[in-house]
Amino acid sequence: MKERESRKRLDRDRYKRLIILFTSIINIAAQTGVFAFIWLTHFKDDGANYFVRGNTAIIFLYAVISYLVCHLMGGFKVGYFRVVEVLFSNIASIVCVNFITYVQLCLICRWQILTSRISYFVFLTFVDFIIVSVWVVLTRAFYVKFYPPRRMLVVHGKYDPSDVVRKINARDDKYNIQQLISYEEGIDVIEEKILDYNCIILMDIPSEIRNKLLKFAFEKNIRCYCVPKISDIMITSASNVELFDTSLLLMRNQGIAADEQFIKRAVDIVGSVLALIILSPIMLIIAICIKLYDGGPVIFTQERLTIGGKVFKIRKFRSMRVQNEQKDYCLTRKDDDRVTPVGKVIRALHLDELPQLTNILVGDMSFVGPRPECPKLAKEYSEVVPEFNFRLKVKAGLTGYAQVFGKYNTTPLDKLKLDLTYIEKYNLLLDIKILLLTIKILFQKENTEGIDAWQTTAIKNNALDDKKISINDVIDKEKRESSDSE
Repeated sequence: MKERESRKRLDRDRYKRLIILFTSIINIAAQTGVFAFIWLTHFKDDGANYFVRGNTAIIFLYAVISYLVCHLMGGFKVGYFRVVEVLFSNIASIVCVNFITYVQLCLICRWQILTSRISYFVFLTFVDFIIVSVWVVLTRAFYVKFYPPRRMLVVHGKYDPSDVVRKINARDDKYNIQQLISYEEGIDVIEEKILDYNCIILMDIPSEIRNKLLKFAFEKNIRCYCVPKISDIMITSASNVELFDTSLLLMRNQGIAADEQFIKRAVDIVGSVLALIILSPIMLIIAICIKLYDGGPVIFTQERLTIGGKVFKIRKFRSMRVQNEQKDYCLTRKDDDRVTPVGKVIRALHLDELPQLTNILVGDMSFVGPRPECPKLAKEYSEVVPEFNFRLKVKAGLTGYAQVFGKYNTTPLDKLKLDLTYIEKYNLLLDIKILLLTIKILFQKENTEGIDAWQTTAIKNNALDDKKISINDVIDKEKRESSDSE
């Protein structure tokens, strides 16, 4: 019975991407159809005469831009993200695409439509919102019906798995962890358990045992998730060497190449200048609000680390009380009473980071890169995670892989893994993707969530005194932590 159920799930999984692609094309086609109607009825004769091919090119270009932006923002990941997140990704991509298209048409029509026809783009955006809302709800309902949560087994090692289990359990629409087992139970026992599930998670277990379980899962067509080791991230970015009849993997370990650094720096200079000009009115308003609140300094500076361990002075809008900002550095805690009322607003919207545009302009930082840590914290983190300074192979960033996919209170090891993923897989398209995703997370509160009240850094004690724990132990621990926080 279980084998038959597993086969059905496997057959459905083969067509999952094809189904999502088909529904995504329907979504983009519907949005493009609305744009085509507005273009053909209100814009095509403004400032230029188009033949059929010209009109087709304009409409096709809108469809291509819509697909690319939505794809980069994760708007098609219906089964991957939560409903609200998928909907927000689509809304953000619609706003970006329609703005780009509006500027494009203004240039084509010599700015004749700058104000006279903007109402049509407002209407287009509104209709697009309705289309994506219906699409997300219907596609999600279909996905949930045919792809229910996976029954999962967690194989763990000497570190407490409760933090990872808590995160995965937060997506009970997608995952259903039913049992935890220690690798010390033995290969034979674990393999027998694996056959009862259609998905496993391999955590911090010895490489020899992990390799055996990976091969066993591969043989049985059982989906497998691995919590990566640092070396795993380096290997995943390796290039294949095809000079011999023996497979070789090449890891250059050089950070970002010289030509990529040149392009990245050029983008930083042009982008920071434009951003400073465009955002200067907002920065002025923030400065006035900070000054009026308590009369203290507007800008807060602090030593941080960038490429090669170089120390620089980072600039931020002051968001805490003056007397507390000068004390020994400590990460912001949840409901931190040091944060001023003005600070709460600008931190929630990430506007306190805007002065870092000057750091980008002078070359201390880049738009995208690892979060710049202060030397004191970096030293503490390095004592727990010796490889933490691997992050310094590239310039620190205003935003980054760890900032987008992690949180403010992400542990040092997880932060290192995320930043290494960015360094090892770097390309210009990845920078563009991160910048677009940054727009999406600006209004997500969990990304600015501080550390717990008992912490001074993001370090957590994950050691297990008793490795033989059950899923009930983890759930009970989650409930206790939840009640304590309340």
